[in-house]
Amino acid sequence: MTDEYSRHYLSEVARIAEKIDLVQVTALVEHLRATRDRNGRVFVAGVGGGAGNASHAAADLRGLADIEAYALTDNVSGLTALINDRGWDSSLSTWLDHSRLAARDAVLVFSVGGGSLDPPVSVNVVRALEFARARGATVLGVVGRDGGTTARLADACVIVPVVNSETVTPHTEAFQAVLWHLAVTHPQLSRTRGRWESLSAAMVP
Repeated sequence: MTDEYSRHYLSEVARIAEKIDLVQVTALVEHLRATRDRNGRVFVAGVGGGAGNASHAAADLRGLADIEAYALTDNVSGLTALINDRGWDSSLSTWLDHSRLAARDAVLVFSVGGGSLDPPVSVNVVRALEFARARGATVLGVVGRDGGTTARLADACVIVPVVNSETVTPHTEAFQAVLWHLAVTHPQLSRTRGRWESLSAAMVP
């Protein structure tokens, strides 16, 4: 019996991959490399599924691309203290302020909609972007839908194309993983091979 949903879903994945803007992908990689070259840090921002992606991406940027990187939502005690004391909307921008975000640094956003003030969705991401711009930091993003505030403010922003309005979130969050893995393995950025790739190379006769 053919699973029509699975076949259709995977066909959407293939269509999205074909439609990704390679100019923006290249710009994303180049900005990450430039941040490393000037000894800058990358702060990865996301909420919900984007927060999980941010944590993984920060680890890969550190481990594979030799970039000092942090996920803004990794420290639960620190984040919830900021939310309690300052409110949700300013939590990420205050985190960046406490981290002394500077012009040499970059903020990388993972968001389905890119953040919006009207309607108010992921307002904390919007405030973080505005703060980054005010500090002169590089703004990067991998987002869905029309890109929202992230696309408007970013130096480089890859927008995951919408091929089905019913599957925007899963495809956007999945392609965030595809694209940061592309970046950390890109010849312009990669510094260390993954463990399994290293083992495979060692086992080749």
